[in-house]
Amino acid sequence: MKSTAISLMLLLAVMGSAATELRAQTAPPLRIVITEGVIEPLPFAVSISATGTEADQRMAADIARVITSDLEGTGLFRAIPQAAHIARPQGIDVPVPFADWKAIRAQALVQGSTRSVEAGIEVNFRLFDVFAESPFGQGLRYRADESSWRRVAHKIADTVYHRVTGELPFFDSQVAFISESGSKDNRMKRLMIMDYDGANPRSLTDGTAIILAPRFSPDGDLLIYTSYETGFPNVFLLDLRSGSRRSILRTADMTFAPRFSPDGSKVVLSLTRGANTDIYEVEIGGQARRLTHSAAIDTAPSYSPDGKWITFESDRSQTQQIYVLRTDYGEPRRISFGSGRYGTPVWSPTGDYIAFTKQLGGKFHIGVMRADGSEERILTSSFLDEGPTWAPNGRALMFFRESPGPTGGPSLYSVDLYGRNLKRVQTPEFGSDPAWSPLRK
Repeated sequence: MKSTAISLMLLLAVMGSAATELRAQTAPPLRIVITEGVIEPLPFAVSISATGTEADQRMAADIARVITSDLEGTGLFRAIPQAAHIARPQGIDVPVPFADWKAIRAQALVQGSTRSVEAGIEVNFRLFDVFAESPFGQGLRYRADESSWRRVAHKIADTVYHRVTGELPFFDSQVAFISESGSKDNRMKRLMIMDYDGANPRSLTDGTAIILAPRFSPDGDLLIYTSYETGFPNVFLLDLRSGSRRSILRTADMTFAPRFSPDGSKVVLSLTRGANTDIYEVEIGGQARRLTHSAAIDTAPSYSPDGKWITFESDRSQTQQIYVLRTDYGEPRRISFGSGRYGTPVWSPTGDYIAFTKQLGGKFHIGVMRADGSEERILTSSFLDEGPTWAPNGRALMFFRESPGPTGGPSLYSVDLYGRNLKRVQTPEFGSDPAWSPLRK
């Protein structure tokens, strides 16, 4: 296991240098520009070869399948099926038969090779601009434990996505969520974690207590969440490396709806004391500082990426609305003024948008607005859509959708920043309260 971690750390270093080199190059012709308009997906092909056993061949096919799924799942890329390929998978150093790829109208080609090595697997790949007949950035080599093949595939897809769109990647990330089972009036709720695409789910709690609202630390090593194991809501901190956990704040008051600060040193949460629910900032292992002072219910806080602001929901104006507040001084300022009620605001990792849940016309919606409240845009609408969480690059969101009826339950969905590419995310059982992690280390 130790060698696997070292290999992946070296891989990240290689990717970092590749990204630096890429930024230094002039913009090549192969490029997707992401705008609010309709995007014509870029046709691409993935060709991964393998030498050796049938197991090696299956590994190559599996890696190609995950790369394809990652890229095509964004709605920005269109995969050309293997059955249409004229050229067969070949070694990484074999000259590319560009005429064969042009004949099937591929604009980008991911060509790679896999082989077994003593420490696990080695994967090499290059990205080509087919019509320019030239490589798009330098080739990369990955070594990892055999069990980490999916992560290698995600990292290849991340590199392709970044080079072609110019946007930060998000495939090598995870999602924490609440797995729900049992009847609708007696649900068992367990904290689980999985890859962003639903693969490799595993339980983190046993379901003996109700768990809500998991949130990742900025480095992805910690989870913070609300638990009812004491009979009332209390915020706990879980170390994903060691499995140890502890209460974030020693208090007899109810604490809930937590989120980490951008540097991971603090947590902002709601605390109910007497009849008041206000927002507090808690230093990890330290003291709590009250940020709001109101007879209203102030909850669901979220930091801006620079840590200087929080956004939260409050009914201080008689209806549920979204506010922003500086963490060092000042009074809250309302930013939502459309029809309906607004809740669960979450600041984008890029700082330009705030996502929210909106209740209007008997339905629930996921939407986004600028940090000043302008340019409100509704992305989804259903019987009950709730709990948005941002992808690490700020270009997609995940949320949960409740289906009506006695046998209905919540399911996870994702959608892009412009309301396109809505799709369900597979979970073992019903799933709610998703939290998207940062890119893995």
